[in-house]
Amino acid sequence: MKTLLAGAAALALSTGVAAADYSITILHTNDFHDRFEPISRFNSGCSEEDNAAGECFGGAARMVTAIADAKARNENWLLLDAGDQFQGTLFFQYYKGDVQAEIMNKLGFDAMAVGNHEFNNGPEGLASFVEKVEFPVLMSNADISMEAALSGLIQKSVVIEKAGERIGIVGVTPRNNDELSSPGPNIIFTDPSPAIQAEVDRLTEEGINKIIVLSHSGFATDLVIAQNTTNVDLIVGGHTNTFLSNTDDGADGPYPERMNGVPIVQAYAFGKYLGELQLTFDDGGNVIEAVGEPILIDASVAEDAETKARIAELAEPLDEIRNRVVAQSAGFIEGDRSVCRVEECAMGNLVADAMLDRVKDLGIDIAFANSGGIRSSIDEGEVTMGEVMTVLPFQNTLATFSASGQTLIDALENGVSQVEEVAGRFPQVAGMTFTWDPSAEPGSRIVSVEVGGQPIDPAATYGVVTNNYVRNGGDGYAMFASAEDAYDFGPDLADVLAEYMVENGPAAPVVEGRIVKK
Repeated sequence: MKTLLAGAAALALSTGVAAADYSITILHTNDFHDRFEPISRFNSGCSEEDNAAGECFGGAARMVTAIADAKARNENWLLLDAGDQFQGTLFFQYYKGDVQAEIMNKLGFDAMAVGNHEFNNGPEGLASFVEKVEFPVLMSNADISMEAALSGLIQKSVVIEKAGERIGIVGVTPRNNDELSSPGPNIIFTDPSPAIQAEVDRLTEEGINKIIVLSHSGFATDLVIAQNTTNVDLIVGGHTNTFLSNTDDGADGPYPERMNGVPIVQAYAFGKYLGELQLTFDDGGNVIEAVGEPILIDASVAEDAETKARIAELAEPLDEIRNRVVAQSAGFIEGDRSVCRVEECAMGNLVADAMLDRVKDLGIDIAFANSGGIRSSIDEGEVTMGEVMTVLPFQNTLATFSASGQTLIDALENGVSQVEEVAGRFPQVAGMTFTWDPSAEPGSRIVSVEVGGQPIDPAATYGVVTNNYVRNGGDGYAMFASAEDAYDFGPDLADVLAEYMVENGPAAPVVEGRIVKK
């Protein structure tokens, strides 16, 4: 594996063979999730008034300016996206990825990895997007030979020439895509490390000695990839919305993080940051320097007027729906993934309560919500339908079924099994409380469960409400896929939440001990 040199050794190399050094700037984004308009500090919509007051972040118009500025100050660059452009606002629900293709083409991306949400409209939805973009879309750890919609469209890797040097880029997607999205039955996803190594070996045999992995596998998996592969020079990551920085005290780690000598970067999410890493190689293709810092896309970055006008034009059909005020919030409702995917959160309680209330007359005892389906917080004051749909953007429907107490215990074990990875399967509940032990091994973390204030009976049958994604086995809930009395075609979950907030407003959910950590 190539080793990242430091200190005096790096200085000696950079001064002794400066003429042979090769430098390139890696500009990168990840997990944009449909945020074409500016976002608030809660990653949801930001009004034009707040935007004019300098209180908003991101948006396609600012990203156009930020990327143009970065390209202008760096003579040699690559612009990469680590996946999950799809899903998050009404733009995706209405335009099905066409806006992503248009804006990414305008930004001039060089390559993109397939994220799990790129499969939200099935292989056909991804194929439609790939056919429109002007750059390669990459995924090395998936056999798509049996999926006619994608055959010939997705590459495992690509070689791009920049300033006279050839750079190999290998893409990778989550191994558990079949649990996270809707790729269909014809694609086989595999362990990322062997798939990456196979492509790296092939590229190396072709004389490529500068190789970047473009990964939508999550930060923890990227660390494993760095340990398990050789001849990888950089991992540009996504999927976990990891914020790396050398200047922000709230960062998850340094930018870049390093594992086994390999620099690893990720730039949070939602277009709030643009990653900018300066890479320098010696004549043998070894990285001798990797330095940089993500750029905050705040009000100091001017909005490109042409792009702003185009996004406003595209937003016109959406405004009637999303600008309609549907409820009131008595205060800030926490829905951030960093909270809801590891513990009880106010938004999780609100969503679960709304689900259970909607079916309270049908003999349903328990509401079960996957935190991965909760995508945003809500601020105090008026709540628009657009905000509600940003919290619950997936157009999931209410689903009811019957399950034994043991099945529910098994489901809870699944829910807390990947909390270290901040996985979306973490459960938010109503009608149920449970205690879990994070120090125990996955599969044996549930300590106790109560339903309606009484210990759960493993042999008893309970009525459950969730969303159709979870009921059909999403996020690892395979134990629900063959449930009895299943009905997956209830109302849209966003409508259920909006109506509940109207009937029980102003909304003021609290964390009340439904989920207890031992």
